[in-house]
Amino acid sequence: MAEPAGQAPHAPCSICMEPMAPSEAHRGGSGCAHAFCRACLAGHVRAKVEAGAAAVRCPDASCAGALDPELCRAALPGDLFVRWCGALCESMFMGAQRTYCPFPDCSEMMVADDVSDGCVTQSECQVCRRLFCANCQVPWHAGVSCVEFARLGAGERGREDLLLVETARGSKWKRCPRCRFYVEKSHGCLHITCRCGFQFCYGCEKPWELIHDGCPGE
Repeated sequence: MAEPAGQAPHAPCSICMEPMAPSEAHRGGSGCAHAFCRACLAGHVRAKVEAGAAAVRCPDASCAGALDPELCRAALPGDLFVRWCGALCESMFMGAQRTYCPFPDCSEMMVADDVSDGCVTQSECQVCRRLFCANCQVPWHAGVSCVEFARLGAGERGREDLLLVETARGSKWKRCPRCRFYVEKSHGCLHITCRCGFQFCYGCEKPWELIHDGCPGE
């Protein structure tokens, strides 16, 4: 059927070949003239992104052009557009050491500095502005080194627990090797009997023996 005078012809979608009104046609790339209907373009991008691709090529078999997310945006569901842009951003940092904000309500990806020397690395998330340790991948453990933090149990890493560790270090308290309870020696010798019954040396924190030589002392 002939098109009414003055009306642009309905070009077919390059995927399903169904005719499209000019207002319904979506060009995906600035380097090619291929146009697609909303459903086909969105389906193509979703299939590629879900397969792990970041750069999505024009679906026309004769074209080597890449699709532009901004040109495709009007045809894509919001969640798919965000996911595709996220994949493109991650691909830009391929090979770089990446870290993520450890706070569950943020999880922003960032490029990590070199922390191979094992030093405490205080970092600030560029999105939520909270402090975290890039070396341990946890919220910032103020006053506690990464080595000390690694020795703590899963239930000892809260804010109050870290304050206790800092206080214990400043007061030179020691921990029972068996039950991990903090012990403070106010006077007397280095021979300590913990409340759990375990006997150890307050100087070196090793089990107490009848002959205890070579202890560095307090």
